[in-house]
Amino acid sequence: MAFTDWVNRRIFTTVHGNNLVYNTCWEDPRLDRVALDLGPDDNVLVITSAGCNSLDYALAEPNHVNAVDMNPRQNALLDLKMSAIRNLEFDDFFKMFGEGRLSGARKIYEQKLRASLPAWSQSFWDKKIKWFDHRKKSFYYRGTSGTVARIICAYTDNVIRVRPHLDALLNAETIEEQREIYENHLQKKFWSSLMKFAMNRDTTMSMLGVPKAQRKQIETQYEGGLVKFIRDCMESVFLDLPLKDNYFWRVYMNGAYTRECCPEYLKEENFEKLKGGLVDKVSTHTDSVQGFLEKHEGTISRYILLDHMDWLSDQFFPLLESEWQAIFDRAAPNARAIWRSGGLRTDFIEQVQVNRNGQIQNISSSLSYNESLANELHQKDRVHTYGSFYIADINV
Repeated sequence: MAFTDWVNRRIFTTVHGNNLVYNTCWEDPRLDRVALDLGPDDNVLVITSAGCNSLDYALAEPNHVNAVDMNPRQNALLDLKMSAIRNLEFDDFFKMFGEGRLSGARKIYEQKLRASLPAWSQSFWDKKIKWFDHRKKSFYYRGTSGTVARIICAYTDNVIRVRPHLDALLNAETIEEQREIYENHLQKKFWSSLMKFAMNRDTTMSMLGVPKAQRKQIETQYEGGLVKFIRDCMESVFLDLPLKDNYFWRVYMNGAYTRECCPEYLKEENFEKLKGGLVDKVSTHTDSVQGFLEKHEGTISRYILLDHMDWLSDQFFPLLESEWQAIFDRAAPNARAIWRSGGLRTDFIEQVQVNRNGQIQNISSSLSYNESLANELHQKDRVHTYGSFYIADINV
């Protein structure tokens, strides 16, 4: 292994092994709901991330949602959200997870939330509940991805001084108005040499949860490389997609959602549905996908794998094969998987082999892709930071 690759892996492992990385999910569940076609008999596996989408899927009323993550801090965040749904009224819940600030958070936590948390989550929030009660810093500027967002906001507010234009962009009524604001007031100022330098650093990408293997895919597959890819993704959001309901970018630009622009679990009518029992359809599991599946009794009919196969595709390919073996072993009839990639294509999938009925086979022969729907949905993705999106039925 080259020394630079070793350093990059050490940075990424240090960031992910010691921190809450994601304070909000960075995948669009509105698309996932269409792709998954969830029904009342579906048992779902989703990589937890920040837990927003696990709650979103629960609102579709499947049989159960298993939120699985190797980072216990990510599960602790979902555990806290579920405890808050069960034990808080909506106004305080929205202040906490909508605005990212709740006055008296520690007292409320100790009196109403802590007792219903698992032990590890208790130990984490005993130390970190103060993140929700800071006069100047929103919860959404915590964690490693939140720290990057806060630094970028400091750059836009204090260095290039474009905050009024950012606010106008978020409040634009039409795409034409968005384009006018972005092209005339933001484009040249934002993409300075300093910003390009920062976006090309391994440390920055690691804090955003982008591993070296994923960066390599983008560099080799996208003309212009990583920085051009990031810029083109952002400009697609600002120039081609309506921002009025784009809560993904709003929360990092403002440090808060609004009641009109927020994830589904933060809308009052959906909060009441979750509180009324749907939250009990969600459980957290600190494990790898493979580890969870090997311990799990029963089958899984819907797999939401995010972009984590990019992480395994380079140095951890044997683990990727073991994971797919576990997926096939636990897949229900008519099972379906969706995933995203930083690359324009996931060529590595073609190389994955599993044991099917005593024979070693490439998994691609047992996957039926819905390319037309995946491409259609990918164009509508409000996040728009992934190179590709996949929907595949698993033929067991």
